[in-house]
Amino acid sequence: MGRFTFRLPDIGEGIAEAEIVAWHVKVGDTVKEDGRLADLMTDKATVEMESPVAGKVLEVAGEVGDVIAIGSPLVVLETADEVAEEALAPAPKAPVVEERIEVETPDASDVEDAAAAVEEEEKPSPVDPSDQLRFQGRGLGEGPVAPPPQPSVPRPPTPSPEGEGERRARGHAKVLASPAVRARAKELGIDLADIRSAEGGRLRHADLDAFLSYGGGKGYAPAGVPGRDETIKVVGLRRRIAENMAASKRNIPHFAYVEECDVTDLEKLRADLNANRGERPKLTLLPLLIVALCRALPKFPMLNARYDDEANEVTRHGSVHLGMATMTPAGLMVPVIRDAQAGNLWQLAAEILRLSEAAREGKAKSEELSGSTFTLTSLGPLGGIASTPVINRPEVAILAPNRIVERPMFVPDGMGGERIEKRKTMNLSISCDHRVVDGYDAASFVQEVKRLLETPVLLLAD
Repeated sequence: MGRFTFRLPDIGEGIAEAEIVAWHVKVGDTVKEDGRLADLMTDKATVEMESPVAGKVLEVAGEVGDVIAIGSPLVVLETADEVAEEALAPAPKAPVVEERIEVETPDASDVEDAAAAVEEEEKPSPVDPSDQLRFQGRGLGEGPVAPPPQPSVPRPPTPSPEGEGERRARGHAKVLASPAVRARAKELGIDLADIRSAEGGRLRHADLDAFLSYGGGKGYAPAGVPGRDETIKVVGLRRRIAENMAASKRNIPHFAYVEECDVTDLEKLRADLNANRGERPKLTLLPLLIVALCRALPKFPMLNARYDDEANEVTRHGSVHLGMATMTPAGLMVPVIRDAQAGNLWQLAAEILRLSEAAREGKAKSEELSGSTFTLTSLGPLGGIASTPVINRPEVAILAPNRIVERPMFVPDGMGGERIEKRKTMNLSISCDHRVVDGYDAASFVQEVKRLLETPVLLLAD
């Protein structure tokens, strides 16, 4: 028998450590060659680690959420033969963004195994809804609240945490209930195995009433009824997001500015372009916004910049590497359109689609998730009327287009007067780093973007 120590290999240029986000093995497991050992997070990408040899797991490096250095032992295996560690240098798979969270769930409590007692038939008694909402709890500055004085008043039914198949297998033999309760449950189509007694013993009609009042096991509960508490460990991408956002708000003095734009003509142009797009991707509002940003930023270079607060240096960038805040199943990610100023509307639309899909499917490369110089964040139809986005540090500005709404506006009537007309409007919300960007510059920049959006022919002019 041999002992093989699998050390965390070099998984990227400049990466010194990685965070454990998931284990696929535990001590005592047998793993095959090329079997999955663990997933580690670095640079917002998850890297799968595979075993170079087959063997039995003797030791693991730590728990989910722990950070280990490159070259440190990850797993110790017992192998059939001696294996030289230097002879095996496994290369990690391509980064896969895959967030996993650990949820602590309570163990299922067993129902007492006893013979069902026959009792006199009970009559269903109506349940006072106000009594159903009396729970034990603790108020602000108060002691424990006494439980309801009536023993027959049910607490909210506790759904069984065990699986559906396990509940069915348990059957009615282990459920204590009178023949009358069983008959009523059968008429209502309720499986008694799905119900917990409020008193921890025999099921009563009051338990059936409470079960029906709280949704009959279909996941519904009236307002004010608390659900089960969960403890979620913040690891992987979610922890990176938390750390980055906290650092941004802690270190950057944000200020916000909001301006309204009339996008009626812009939306008409977009509709006309989509009607004649042929095989090209459909245009959303984002490519038009990006073109406007790329035309405005050269006039305000201090906004297309990155601030190194340790070196106290600001780097103004000649190219626009545009970050797009994208919601994915794993959390918020910011894929980057390199040299956005060089693309036309259709090229930008195709790149937006490619990067968004790559981020959501976990296929974005690490270089596609870093190096942005200005970020655009949009919630689309959920964009609200205004927002104060958090700056993507070390950038110095972030722009959020808000929801498009229709409202009456005064417009020129062509004869020197004005008329009321229904127009489409959208607010532009920008957050800036006040250490680098002055309010006048931010307002002037947004006004330039507004001018381009309200005169959309300028977006197509060379």
